[in-house]
Amino acid sequence: MDAIIDTTKSAPLVIGEKGVAEILQNVRIILSTIRGTVPFDRLFGLNAIFVDKPLPEAMAEFRGDAIQTVEKYEPRVKVVSVDFKAKPDDAMDGRLYPVVRVRIKDGAI
Repeated sequence: MDAIIDTTKSAPLVIGEKGVAEILQNVRIILSTIRGTVPFDRLFGLNAIFVDKPLPEAMAEFRGDAIQTVEKYEPRVKVVSVDFKAKPDDAMDGRLYPVVRVRIKDGAI
């Protein structure tokens, strides 16, 4: 089963989520956490090395790190693709808004 995590849209954090919703929430948390900011697990999250780089380079670095980190911390998914889109109201802000497609592995639920 494939699912999309679109970071241009907000999603509430639900404590005690189960099944597919739990897996997708975990992926969203991984994508929104900067490495080094979680006490007792300083390797959790994405490397912020892409900040302030030209957009094509930042996209490439984000894409590679996102795939590796998501698959490490949420082993129930396989990242299928990482694309980017602009928020209509913030088109010129230079921020990356990833849209990540994941495939939930058989037997993960």
